[in-house]
Amino acid sequence: MEPLPRGPGRAAWPLTCLVLLSLRGWPGAGAQAQGFELQQPQEEVSVTAGETLNLTCITYGDGPTGPVKWLKGWGSGNETVYEQKGSFPRVTRVVGESNRDFSIRIRDTQPEDAGTYYCVRFRKTLGGVDEVFRSGKGTEVSVHAKPTPPVVSGPGRRAGPGQSVSVTCTAGGFFPKDIDVKWLMDEAPISAQQPQVTPGRTKSSYNMSSTVTMTLQEDNVRSRLVCEVQHPTLTAPLRGTYQLSKALRVPPRVRVVADPPSPVEANKTVNFTCHVKGFYPGDVVVTWLENGTEVKVENISRLVQTPRGLFELRSLVEVKATEEKNGSVFACRVVHDGQDPISETAALRIAAPAREGLSDWSQTDNDNLLLIYVVVGVVCTVLALLVAAILYLIRAKQSKGKSSPSARLHEPEKSSEATTQESDPNNLTYADLNFDRERKTIRRMVEMSQQSEYACIQTSRAPASDDNLTYADLDMVHLSKAPRRPAPCPEEAGSEYASVQIPRK
Repeated sequence: MEPLPRGPGRAAWPLTCLVLLSLRGWPGAGAQAQGFELQQPQEEVSVTAGETLNLTCITYGDGPTGPVKWLKGWGSGNETVYEQKGSFPRVTRVVGESNRDFSIRIRDTQPEDAGTYYCVRFRKTLGGVDEVFRSGKGTEVSVHAKPTPPVVSGPGRRAGPGQSVSVTCTAGGFFPKDIDVKWLMDEAPISAQQPQVTPGRTKSSYNMSSTVTMTLQEDNVRSRLVCEVQHPTLTAPLRGTYQLSKALRVPPRVRVVADPPSPVEANKTVNFTCHVKGFYPGDVVVTWLENGTEVKVENISRLVQTPRGLFELRSLVEVKATEEKNGSVFACRVVHDGQDPISETAALRIAAPAREGLSDWSQTDNDNLLLIYVVVGVVCTVLALLVAAILYLIRAKQSKGKSSPSARLHEPEKSSEATTQESDPNNLTYADLNFDRERKTIRRMVEMSQQSEYACIQTSRAPASDDNLTYADLDMVHLSKAPRRPAPCPEEAGSEYASVQIPRK
């Protein structure tokens, strides 16, 4: 066979094969090229965000015509960081216009600048396309980013004393991942959940979230929460603050006072004052209602804040105490921070006027009324007793003479002088006897006893027979024997006279 003719096509074929062989195993194939070397000595570089990053690339020997570029990443997703043509505001050459030193500076590095950077020498193909000729081994760049200032946020709506709320602290864009969070309330440490760290917008940045839960108190109006963040890139911790007053609502205490208090005299002026105290925040609306109808009031005091941080105010309404307003109800309605209204009421009472001819004492005085009732009761009782006594005396007078009661007379021991006296019919002992009206049976009258003396009691009228005699057993009664005197006769309407004769033994 004849040898193939030499021509441009045959001369180009061995060169193409040589280029393909030299590119086998790229990147890093430049270390094996004859007469040309590309050195990228930095394997890893760490930089703090905001600082300047220096990347080194130096070539030795002569190579084909072509540019030198810096690429971030490899493959289809690579990004051109710098080339000799074009504008790259943050990237500049360390040694300008040098054909050997292709080192660059990247100013104001950010977490998204982290990645692997390659220094690459290209060459022009016959078609005018740049193709890779040599490449460095790559430099792994990590950007140590400071966390953003912590942001502390509270609940979406306010809560009252005794209720629990959650407050969250967030920070982001930091690298490396390690971060420490501490919570303080009024500079005193409080416990909180462990912070949650999640990946950020780039692979080389992270975000943090920390939450604390606490129970609100009235005294928290002036309390302050602090979220303190510590990171290796920081020389001093970052602090975020939150005023607990943003999450706290303290409802007001409402009281209505009348001056002077009811009841009042007619046509007097009464001041109804509404005291609204101890509330937070100061967003409050006060209105007055008279029997359910709103009353226009202009006398409202200015909002005052107490040393505890709570607010208070007063609202005054003047009312003339006319007869038409007697019994009217005045209500103070308070709407605080858009919540349901709180109302307190007071009634207007007018005292009844004094009548002509009456004494000056007040008819509303309960003590005087009670005294009058007692006096009237005593008088009525005395009158009732007098009437009962009169009726009794009338009945006693009407029943005189119908019968004589009996009673037992126990005669005292007789003296020796008495036993010597002669029995004389005229020697009688008289006694005025008023007895209760009670009939005694004859059987009882004839009872015999050694301690009893029987006496005949004779009235002013002569008895018709023995059956008309009334006998009385008189016990335990000592009769004093009076001197002789004529036979008794009725002298008084209320007395009866009886002759008592004691026989001599």
